[in-house]
Amino acid sequence: MKKTVIFAAICLASTSSQAANWSNTALHLNNGDFKNPFTGQESNTTIASLQHASAYDYGDNFFFIDYINDATDDGYQDKDFYGEWYSTFSLSKISGTDMSYGAIADIGLTAGFNAAGDSKVLKYLPGVKVNWQAPGFTFLSTLVTAYIDDNDGVARGGAPIETNSWMLDVAWGYPFSIGSQKFNVTGHVEYIAERENEFGEDVKAWILAQPIITWDLGHAISMKENTLLLGLEWQYWHNKLGTDTTESVPQFHVEWTF
Repeated sequence: MKKTVIFAAICLASTSSQAANWSNTALHLNNGDFKNPFTGQESNTTIASLQHASAYDYGDNFFFIDYINDATDDGYQDKDFYGEWYSTFSLSKISGTDMSYGAIADIGLTAGFNAAGDSKVLKYLPGVKVNWQAPGFTFLSTLVTAYIDDNDGVARGGAPIETNSWMLDVAWGYPFSIGSQKFNVTGHVEYIAERENEFGEDVKAWILAQPIITWDLGHAISMKENTLLLGLEWQYWHNKLGTDTTESVPQFHVEWTF
């Protein structure tokens, strides 16, 4: 069921991108040593991520799909899939009225979902997105959503059903140059509040930060800018997946834009 939802998202992205004002699709490859939060065991893990962002006359879309495979056959992240999708409807574009005010560039209504394969997790995230005007940034946004659970539950072979919660996410993109070389700092930080699972156990609030710094190799070798990027992604996850596990993982990062 979760893979069907993700497939539907890809089809919707393909349809919307045909009428997009702008569109960007990229393949990200990451490699690092991640912890299984339930056992504490570290395992070398490769993540291939298809990411898409686009804007159209009434708003914007963003989604990613991760294919995750680690070096340990323990039922956790073994050839697994995880995806997120967010569609935002711009109040400025829909109303025809400029919603900017001070540092606020625009306000939008967002509908999103998160879906995982083996764990059969599905979350719905309706909320409000604020785009900010910040000097030097290609984008800076804050997103506040509900975090509504639709997990299959343990009885159906999935992760436990959870009570509903909420999320705060900050995302950014900041390009800069050193001499003739071009770099980018992108990423996001999310906070998801605590909740309770179907066994009455606490699922702790977590903080997940994923900043990325990249060097524009495509520009350096006279290819098109922002086509081939090399760099480092750092993942800091406090209370990973609501457990007591905290990890700090540097990852080798390659990014290719189609």
